[in-house]
Amino acid sequence: ENISDFSLNITDCTQVVVPEEVFFTVAAAGILENLLVLIAVVRNKNLHLPMYIFICSLAISDMLGSLYKTLENIFIILCKMGYLTRRGDFEKKLDDAMDSMFILSLLGSIFSLLAIAADRYITIFYALRYHNIMTLRRALAILAIIWTFCAGSSIAIALFSYEAATVIPFTILFPLMMFFILCLYVHMFLLARSHAKKIASLPTSTVHQRTNMKGAITLTIFLGVFLCCWAPFVLHILLARFCPHNPYCACYMSIFHVNGTLIMCNAIIDPMIFAFRSPELRSTFKKMFCCAR
Repeated sequence: ENISDFSLNITDCTQVVVPEEVFFTVAAAGILENLLVLIAVVRNKNLHLPMYIFICSLAISDMLGSLYKTLENIFIILCKMGYLTRRGDFEKKLDDAMDSMFILSLLGSIFSLLAIAADRYITIFYALRYHNIMTLRRALAILAIIWTFCAGSSIAIALFSYEAATVIPFTILFPLMMFFILCLYVHMFLLARSHAKKIASLPTSTVHQRTNMKGAITLTIFLGVFLCCWAPFVLHILLARFCPHNPYCACYMSIFHVNGTLIMCNAIIDPMIFAFRSPELRSTFKKMFCCAR
């Protein structure tokens, strides 16, 4: 926020302000939608599969992002009303905790997408051995490692966020992981046809391969939405660190609130993709709402 205020002094670009009501509405919708996904997976035993476990991990990451913006706006309102001071020791610790939650949401989303991509890769190219390779216990162990690493990294980055040695690896991690997932995709789609021919003799191979490719397409949509929603904010972090005095950089940083809204929109769009692409989830949602009525 201080960087945004400073940017107004060196650029003619007007700062774009998103009303707090919009923040609360979008954040609440994201939390509720992802909570429905989690409840649906828990209630339906047919969804107790590694793929849906990884999807739940992505839903939790989205919920953390929406919860972060909700709490942040509440604290900003309290500051404006005079109940909190911006320079107090408690407020500094609270700010670090909020930053840690935000970074945890970003890292959790990246590694959850990576886990989903790896799961789809194994499903397509090791279809006959998939259930031996990716068991439910192994999927839970992978998520435990991922979230332990993300939690430790988010705390370290939040505590040392003003050091260039911390900001640079954090911002490099985002394009690096996206590039790795992209390479996985290219390899996946280039070899999909040849793999399909090898198992074409099996009675259920055509249907199974079609289902697997549908899962890969779903993951492609996830990745595209994630890039569109998070990349502008990551660019904002880079510009704020390396060229805060440049008028062009300051002009881009004037849309800080819009970039924050895009992050919360990601939490709304992902559950819609779940429901639209998964017949099993759609059926579970219908049963949940019918029972509620």
